Amino acid sequence: MSKSNDAKNCTLTIHKVFNPPVKLVWEAWIKPEHIVQWWAPKGMKLTVVDHDFKVGGKWKFVMPMPDGKEFISEGEYLEIEEFKKIITRADFKPMTEGVELQAIFEAEGDQTNFTFNVVHATEEYSKQQEKMGFYNGWGSAFERLEILVNSK
Repeated sequence: MSKSNDAKNCTLTIHKVFNPPVKLVWEAWIKPEHIVQWWAPKGMKLTVVDHDFKVGGKWKFVMPMPDGKEFISEGEYLEIEEFKKIITRADFKPMTEGVELQAIFEAEGDQTNFTFNVVHATEEYSKQQEKMGFYNGWGSAFERLEILVNSK
């Protein structure tokens, strides 16, 4: 199996078209005041602890859980191309660790074609994450993102 097939088998992908232009969708990804409105599931509070939006910069978001524990999302920005892509290493403790998030933005007129890839270390890990609710979880977050960008 080639490396490209390996990566494909380890990747979960969501495609979405947002009605607003890419600048608005991009800003929702990079501004903490917007991130807190869509990153967490509906009804959950999110705190942006760190958000150094530059290559090599760290980010950390914390969400208190109903059982009193914290769900921690954190990582490091690996690649940023304004209005085109954000690639980051990410951990979602305690559930998911050592993944790469790829947010790809493509302008199409006044709309934004958006592709979200999560690359896992192995195909098995990818399948496990899918079974744990990857598409429901991120799908819900992107519905909240859509509401946010449509309100701008």
